[in-house]
Amino acid sequence: MVRNVAPEMAELEPEDFYLLSGVEQGMRFSEWVQKEKIPKFSRLTAEEVDYRIDRCIDRELLERKTIQYEGYTLTFEGYDALALRAFAERDTIQGVGSPLGVGKESDVYEVQSFRPLALKYHREGYTNFREVMKERDYTSEHEHVSWLYTARKAAEREHGALEALYPDVSVPRPIDHNRHAIVMEKVDGVELARAKFEDEQVVPVLNLVLREVSEAYERGYVHADMSEYNVFVNSEGVTVFDWPQAVPTDHQNAAEFLERDVRNVVSYFRRKYPRLVGDVDVPSVARAIADGRFESVRDHSEDER
Repeated sequence: MVRNVAPEMAELEPEDFYLLSGVEQGMRFSEWVQKEKIPKFSRLTAEEVDYRIDRCIDRELLERKTIQYEGYTLTFEGYDALALRAFAERDTIQGVGSPLGVGKESDVYEVQSFRPLALKYHREGYTNFREVMKERDYTSEHEHVSWLYTARKAAEREHGALEALYPDVSVPRPIDHNRHAIVMEKVDGVELARAKFEDEQVVPVLNLVLREVSEAYERGYVHADMSEYNVFVNSEGVTVFDWPQAVPTDHQNAAEFLERDVRNVVSYFRRKYPRLVGDVDVPSVARAIADGRFESVRDHSEDER
């Protein structure tokens, strides 16, 4: 987990952010920004750059490399600080609270605003950047692609999907977006993977999830990463989150991704409740969703054919 930099934000001065932003600009061209170029990118004097580098290195906002030349790159903590400053300047958030969830590709915190919200930092590429570059199609056309770019594009994609889907689809309401971070509605509930249902609830909840998949498809999106770990369940229904891999329905692989999403959801319910769910014709369900005629998995039960 990347360290939470929020407690240190008050210690940082405007010139520290000029430096961080300058390194960010330089990273568009190279993973490691030569020290001699930082004054141009940051609009600070060389002497000021020296002083600010030491402050940011001490706070682990920058990393130094001196193998071929003296170069600097942002850490995720440094990138987090830039996003937090942008949200604070817009009055989007007033404070950062405790973690809500930590995953391989994101960290989520509760934040204070006009009401409790959630702040999600995308971490794509942090642990295995090369694999992320292979799997994410938004990196394929760029020769120089840093983790910074990969995480930012993931956040842009997710925020765009949320804006397109909310409120017609049960997704977190998007509030704001900057760099690799999204501020959104804080969803209360239990992760589907940890939820327990009475017998009579199992199929109705499965249908609820698949209807959200269907609603998203009708509005032009396939989630492309559905599982029991990105659905919340509460007394009001279900909420589907984690949309950075979403693709438009005219994507060349949309049908394949849709069927995989359906298979993931149905397979989870079948593993956990085999007696209640039974055999489901997954391709038939996916076709019904694509055609806008899905109502219930009972209509696609292989047991009744």
